[in-house]
Amino acid sequence: MKPLNGKVALVTGGSRGAGRGIAVELGKAGATVYVTGRSTKGNSTNDWPGTIDDTVSQIEASGGTGIAVRCDHTNDLETESVITQIGKEQGKLDILVNNVWGAHDLGIEAKPFWELPLKHWDTMFTAGVRAQLATNHFAIPLLRENKQALIVHTTFWDEDKYTGQFYYDLAKNSLIRMAYGLSIELKQDNIAVLAVSPGFMRTELVLKHHKVNEEHWQESEELNRTETPYYVGRGIKALASDPNVMEKSGQVLRVGDLAKEYQFTDIDGRSIPPFTL
Repeated sequence: MKPLNGKVALVTGGSRGAGRGIAVELGKAGATVYVTGRSTKGNSTNDWPGTIDDTVSQIEASGGTGIAVRCDHTNDLETESVITQIGKEQGKLDILVNNVWGAHDLGIEAKPFWELPLKHWDTMFTAGVRAQLATNHFAIPLLRENKQALIVHTTFWDEDKYTGQFYYDLAKNSLIRMAYGLSIELKQDNIAVLAVSPGFMRTELVLKHHKVNEEHWQESEELNRTETPYYVGRGIKALASDPNVMEKSGQVLRVGDLAKEYQFTDIDGRSIPPFTL
């Protein structure tokens, strides 16, 4: 029996990267997965590889159930509409994975704070932190109707080390603090709230930048510590399947540590330790 049979999940920012890996792994485990993002068939953001429709096709190819809903999570009305649709169609929401992240639109420039354009605030906070916060705002009333539920924020964390980019560091730590605060407010509702930190992922955009594909990534020495987006997907699947996940609520967890605890590997059979700066 699949561990997440009967569960309903929402994965935001699921066109590619971590969002796709998470959505596919949750779908393979039996959950009905709603996948949101801006990229749809024939209309991909910035012509990047991957759309929400591609993700759903991959879920279905693995025997799961996926539902693509086009949503710009900087638009509160669109975000609210997604939650309303899930409520009407499923009557519940069990798992919310806040993965939407707008910083890819501008990139992450490695410059001192005072030399960076203020536009970085918009891509990382408006289209990242606030977009995840707004999804929580609309989803929590539906999640609270369950006897137990799970909220996950994808982020980056390496034992409080500075990431080297001011806005990125501030935004990622804001997500960790958001998960912590919500874990306290939602404890009485038996809703676990976690921040999960993947390592250096071989996303579609990373592979494109290094001019390799998944079959030939080892040709790039810079990618030797990387993992696929399915690694974090397997970590979140393990958490969603853990009946004692409330014991972890409020924590920030690294995927490499989850792999050791729950005894899973990446899709190529490798066990990748937590990424360190």
